[in-house]
Amino acid sequence: MKIPNIKTPLPGPKAKAIVERDEKFTAPAYGRVYPLVVKEGRGCVIEDVDGNLFLDFMAGIAVANTGHAHPRVVKAIEEQARKFLHICGSDFYYEPMVELAEKLARLAPGKGGKKVFFTNSGTETVEAAFKLARYHTKRQHVIAFYGAFHGRSMGALSLTASRASHRAHFGPLIPGVHHVPYGFCHRCPYQLQYGSCAIECVNVLEKIVFRYDVQPEEVAAIFVEPVQGEGGYIVPPPEYLPMLQELCRKHGILFVADEIQSGFGRTGKMFACEHWGIEPDILCTAKGIASGMPLGAMIARDEISTWKDGTHGSTYGGNPVACAAALATIELLEEGLVANSAKVGAVLKDQLTQLQPRHSAIGDVRGLGLMIGVDFERSDGTHAPDGKLRDRVMQRCFEKGLLLLGCGESTLRFCPPLIVTEEEVATAVAIFDAAISELN
Repeated sequence: MKIPNIKTPLPGPKAKAIVERDEKFTAPAYGRVYPLVVKEGRGCVIEDVDGNLFLDFMAGIAVANTGHAHPRVVKAIEEQARKFLHICGSDFYYEPMVELAEKLARLAPGKGGKKVFFTNSGTETVEAAFKLARYHTKRQHVIAFYGAFHGRSMGALSLTASRASHRAHFGPLIPGVHHVPYGFCHRCPYQLQYGSCAIECVNVLEKIVFRYDVQPEEVAAIFVEPVQGEGGYIVPPPEYLPMLQELCRKHGILFVADEIQSGFGRTGKMFACEHWGIEPDILCTAKGIASGMPLGAMIARDEISTWKDGTHGSTYGGNPVACAAALATIELLEEGLVANSAKVGAVLKDQLTQLQPRHSAIGDVRGLGLMIGVDFERSDGTHAPDGKLRDRVMQRCFEKGLLLLGCGESTLRFCPPLIVTEEEVATAVAIFDAAISELN
């Protein structure tokens, strides 16, 4: 069957009726992107309630790493569901949770033993890391980055700085959080050129923040995304993360890597930190960990996980069904999906890069593995971000049957399931190319 296959105007009649019901009863806080009403998903294909078939290059925001409804993940969920659905892992024991903790401790970058705390989401994982960092160091201040997205609950939101609207009217937020620009060479916040900048985006911490804002001895942790996600799929310069890690070690600051979006094979390695040889003190994970089941995990080095019995907990974190799904997911990743991400991701990036000479609106193509961003710019010579054109291209791709999502000011992200084939990549790039041509 031809994929994609759009049979009705979008939204179709059934989808339109469901959207109208949703608008009547669902909280308006949700940021709906376009009127996709899903009936079923298989692999890289989404079918809506009107029978339209879409090629999925968003994977539920980089969650469905094994594709939709992978048979082995579904089987693991079914088998565990027949045994028991819930026993609070904060109070009791069950083997799927222990087995998954063992596996995550082995997979996480860094030597030595590690301890795992399970949550329901990325936001909860960041909250746990925030609490542990303060608890262990007995320091109050933390540093995060402009463009970062770490979640929406109050602690995580205090670290988040990807969009002012996320924080508007929720203040005062958690005190002691300091933000600095991320290492974004394409639009350097310091208007410097890579190669002659001495990585000013790291040096500014010593030169400015620790001199005028907060002493390093008072900083508990630096929270950083190895590849910034919602900020625009930004890959920092190669020296950036190693220099940041060295700075943390110099001052006894914990290096907290938020791999919620970049982890579990998304960048062509199990964790993005591995591209730079980074060994975080705390690793935050979620999204791709369990193929869509609600699960997150904070992985901390043994010597850091010093909090006492009862200082933190979670009723649903480490749910046995979600743990079973995660174990099946990790097996699939290790058996070849991480390698496929690296291989097919290189093809995707190359094909998208080849579009640049033909479309002046494409200012940058960046990313690792199957975490690729295409940045749109105004074609007037200013190189200013063009978020309006990005949104129009995204909408046109939806109408043509390709599902994409935006991020940052003007970036479209390509983050398909890690099972994606080179043929599906070629189809997606052709649709994307046509959409830009029609609109620009």
